[in-house]
Amino acid sequence: MLALFRKTPPRAAAAAAPAAGPDLLGAIRAIARQASSLGRDAAEARGLVEDTAKLSQQQAQAVQALGSQIEQVQRAQGGIGSTTDESLKAVERARTAVADVGAEVGRIVDTLRQVADAASQITQIALQTRLVAFNASVEAKRAGEAGRGFGVVADAVKDLSAQVEASSKAIMGTVGELDARVGALAKEIQVREGQGQQGAFHRALAEVQQGVGQIAAAAAQSRSTCDGLAEQMGGIQREMQRASEALDATNKRSEAFLKVSETLIEVVADSGVETEDTPYIRLAQQTAAQLSQLLEGAVRTGAISEADLFDEQYRPIQGSNPPQHLTHYNELTDRLFPQVQDKALESLPKIVLCCATDRNGYIPTHNSKYCQPQRTGDLLWNTANSRWRRIFSDRTALGSGRNKRPFLLQTYRRDMGGGNLIVMKEAAAPITVNGKHWGGVRLAFQF
Repeated sequence: MLALFRKTPPRAAAAAAPAAGPDLLGAIRAIARQASSLGRDAAEARGLVEDTAKLSQQQAQAVQALGSQIEQVQRAQGGIGSTTDESLKAVERARTAVADVGAEVGRIVDTLRQVADAASQITQIALQTRLVAFNASVEAKRAGEAGRGFGVVADAVKDLSAQVEASSKAIMGTVGELDARVGALAKEIQVREGQGQQGAFHRALAEVQQGVGQIAAAAAQSRSTCDGLAEQMGGIQREMQRASEALDATNKRSEAFLKVSETLIEVVADSGVETEDTPYIRLAQQTAAQLSQLLEGAVRTGAISEADLFDEQYRPIQGSNPPQHLTHYNELTDRLFPQVQDKALESLPKIVLCCATDRNGYIPTHNSKYCQPQRTGDLLWNTANSRWRRIFSDRTALGSGRNKRPFLLQTYRRDMGGGNLIVMKEAAAPITVNGKHWGGVRLAFQF
């Protein structure tokens, strides 16, 4: 029965409808008002659910991004733990190596002391040799001419012993200096078993080891905290997923209520009874018929080819925000559409917009006041004032553009820009060109 109603335009239905009594007319109009009120509430509820769903999705994305960052922190902490473990092992290896060097240095000190003892003995021997040589020289002088040769030898031995003594003392001095330096080094690097006070080098190693240990402990504590946080984040993500699914279900239920209200409104309009929506439906049909004639005339006169008129290769306008697109028929619609659309916009009160859209929600030319050039960097202003050359893929836009019935009446919440949201009705009528469906007229009006 509903399908039969929708085949008949409102005006024809009014002519065909039998006379109805005032009570029946009043009841039908009351149903229309109640259906309109239900549609308004359903559209408002649906809009709120969509806003909540968008916010929930944004929050879910933020939580997911935070979870990814926590995973990165956990990986970094794992790297810190591995590095600190290796550092501790390296410090221990350095401690062992230095201890081995300390032992070798101790043996060097012992060897140097042995050298010093040997040099001391050589000095004593050289000193005694000098005394013997001195006595021999005295005896040679007493012997006169006969002891002269022996005196020369004695003098040479005395000189040689003096040189040996000087060399031995130099060796002892150098060895003593080396002994002091090496002994000091040994004190710094040797490990003293059972002694609390260690050398400076080992104290430094102990401080490094302690610092690395503190880093490892802090990283472990942080990792434990992040593990707990990651677990909580997982729980939050699961809860948000359930909330998103619940919002989707709620949105579908609100969509069902909205369709019920729209169906009731259309049934009343099809019945031929004049309601507050009838003038807007009729105006949408008249506007669609005028635009259809203009487009058919353009094709007939060769102003545009049918292929270009049905162009769906939308070419993005670089730098536009919101995104705008161009087609092959923009010049034609800019020339033909405003005279019809702007006149319809002023025809009845409460009309917010009247524009043509193709089957994909693309509006080539809007009402003149919504065809303002975009301002760079001003998204809010562009959203409100530069609505042409844009593709609207929401439920209402696609419904109006793809509708092939004599009319379609929808209720929806529209973003007017700058956060201004209003609930409106939209009457749509199809635009055809030589029997082919091009799109539809969208005539939106306030309650």
